[in-house]
Amino acid sequence: MAIIETTQELAALCRRAAAHPFVAVDTEFLRESTFWPKLCVVQLATPEEAWAVDALADGIDLAPLLELFADRNVTKTFHAARQDLEIFWKMSGELPRPLFDTQIAAMACGYGEQVSYAELAHTLDKATIDKSSRFTDWTKRPLSEAQIAYALADVTHLRVIYAKLRDRIAKSGRQAWLEDETAVLLNPATYEQKPEDAWRRFAGRARKPRDLAMLMELAGWREAEAQARDVPRSRVLKDDLLVEIALAAPKDAGALAALRAVPRGMERSRGGADVLDAIARGFARDPATLPALPARRNGAAAGATVELLKVLLRQVSEEAGVAAKIIATVEDLEAIAQSDDADTPALQGWRHDLFGARALRLKRGEIALTVERGKVVTLEWRENAEPA
Repeated sequence: MAIIETTQELAALCRRAAAHPFVAVDTEFLRESTFWPKLCVVQLATPEEAWAVDALADGIDLAPLLELFADRNVTKTFHAARQDLEIFWKMSGELPRPLFDTQIAAMACGYGEQVSYAELAHTLDKATIDKSSRFTDWTKRPLSEAQIAYALADVTHLRVIYAKLRDRIAKSGRQAWLEDETAVLLNPATYEQKPEDAWRRFAGRARKPRDLAMLMELAGWREAEAQARDVPRSRVLKDDLLVEIALAAPKDAGALAALRAVPRGMERSRGGADVLDAIARGFARDPATLPALPARRNGAAAGATVELLKVLLRQVSEEAGVAAKIIATVEDLEAIAQSDDADTPALQGWRHDLFGARALRLKRGEIALTVERGKVVTLEWRENAEPA
């Protein structure tokens, strides 16, 4: 079996890989019962060979792999790299550079949003991926031949996918598009999970400053607790319960116990005491020091504008042969609906030239959307105009 279980074997493989212009990489990990992903296997493929590295092998040191990832002469190719990169960032504080993400490249080449590896393997390499080992327990040893075969398939076809997408990106002149998206993956802030920022995922539930203060304290406590215990957030406090407690803001154990979703006896537990302490800190916060509440949509008009912008985005994405998601998100559209000067990527750089400028013209009534022969087109807003 093509498996590496010692540091010496890994170092030799990485030296050979460093002689090539790229290496295809994938990982197998588990995080169902932990906060941080547990790395189990790393798959590596050069143009000449492919190996599965047993990251849980007794005594193995992954330092040679991290050195390869730091080699600026070797492009590291992943598919949907974000979770893989989080592992290596947590391990070393560094990210593999240079990086090529085939899912991002596929979006820039018009293969749709979040296209899967299996779809690309079928389309670009005429291969069918056997997913039967996908949900096996990657922590158990020894690894089976089926597991290793599955793991290697995730990098052997990636070599072909990478080469074809790299060439298409170069021919289309969309390298800058790819670099913009890749920059997000290579920003350490993408992987930093600071307890003091955990409230942001619930910010839309706050209706008044007190709600926000409670959410900030409760979410921050839960994040710190989950990280310290290395357990999923839900194991500490489920999302819906966190929001219910924050909005109710119980001041004592009796009020906490009276909430419908609170498990029986929680008010007497250490977790219950920590929750009440967080609520107390929320009450102690000075409202003047709190972040501004998220802006609300300005009624039905803004909602209708967003819907029109969605149609325009789809028309532009189909016209350009690029996934809509890489041009603008729903959050971008909402921001544009609220303000012509919104600080959003959709109004900057190539996205502005491709979509943002047209979005602003649509808002100002300078162009209109219509359907011709079953296809959405834009029209200059004057009589007898030709399609824009």
